[in-house]
Amino acid sequence: MRQTLIAWLIGIALIHFNPSVAAADLAVTDVRLQTTPQERVFDAVIEAVHQSTVSAQIVGRVVEINYDVDDFVPKDAVIIRVHDSEQRARVEQAQAGLQEARARLKEARDEYNRVEDIYAKKLVAQAELDKVEAALKAARARVEAAEARLTEAREQLDHTVIKAPFAGVVTERHVELGETVGVGQPLMSGFSFEHLRATTQVPQAFVTAVREHGRARLLLPSGDSVAAESLRVFPYADAQSHAFNVRVNLPQGDHGVYPGMFVKVAFVTGVEERLLVPAAAVVKRSELTGVYVVDADGRVSLRQIRSGGRRDGQVEVLAGLIPGERVALDPIAAGITLKQRR
Repeated sequence: MRQTLIAWLIGIALIHFNPSVAAADLAVTDVRLQTTPQERVFDAVIEAVHQSTVSAQIVGRVVEINYDVDDFVPKDAVIIRVHDSEQRARVEQAQAGLQEARARLKEARDEYNRVEDIYAKKLVAQAELDKVEAALKAARARVEAAEARLTEAREQLDHTVIKAPFAGVVTERHVELGETVGVGQPLMSGFSFEHLRATTQVPQAFVTAVREHGRARLLLPSGDSVAAESLRVFPYADAQSHAFNVRVNLPQGDHGVYPGMFVKVAFVTGVEERLLVPAAAVVKRSELTGVYVVDADGRVSLRQIRSGGRRDGQVEVLAGLIPGERVALDPIAAGITLKQRR
């Protein structure tokens, strides 16, 4: 009885350490050729889509500067104020003129109504009615002119307050506090991080394919990539390089790139078949790059591969595997199974 129990325990232990049994529990995937986009990679420079320099629209003295270089400015925030006492006086004068014009209009309307009633009773001549009617039209015209002068005065007052046209970062300040500025004089420059694009040059040999497919991705310094929101290919080539300028617009968000940085852009120019494996299945052992291959009998072996590019969680295999082979998705579990076999 005791010998039977010992034999049973030994059998259980052999089952647990049998590499074939352990390999059967490994999650695997078949290595296969997949149709993927064919790409051409070119150097590019990041630039801001929204970048501008705000200028003065009136003559005046700068009395307030609220932001400086490297400051973040919200959209419509007041960045500079110009002395506005003269403009406020013009607004008040225009408001008073409008009130007077409206009072004159009311007086002319009442006079017209009074003469019209008398004319209906045949007590005044037609000439008298025409006279008050002309006076009423003149009063209305004076009100319209007064309203226009008030609108102009308010616009001039608004020009004393310079606001940010978009949310962004100040790159340069062109004036000092107390300085008198003139119309058209630059005040402050900046750009927005919200909308970025990469600009590059595509040789004429590839520009037709780039236009045809209209797809690209930005290769980030982190090793990841982000798909372009849209492309704009210039309709003419540069006379010196014979290449076409292309703007690659990025989606909104923080992608870890900033204006002025060098990056690479991969343009889709066709399709091709590649041998791909999940990136999670690839292991690094010192200078060796490999995968754990599981054969039809359940045996596990570490196979060295030569890897290519990485995209969408998959790695291209240039050498070391053939279509139809199976690789373990969990390298740690596969490594334990291989050690047990040894």
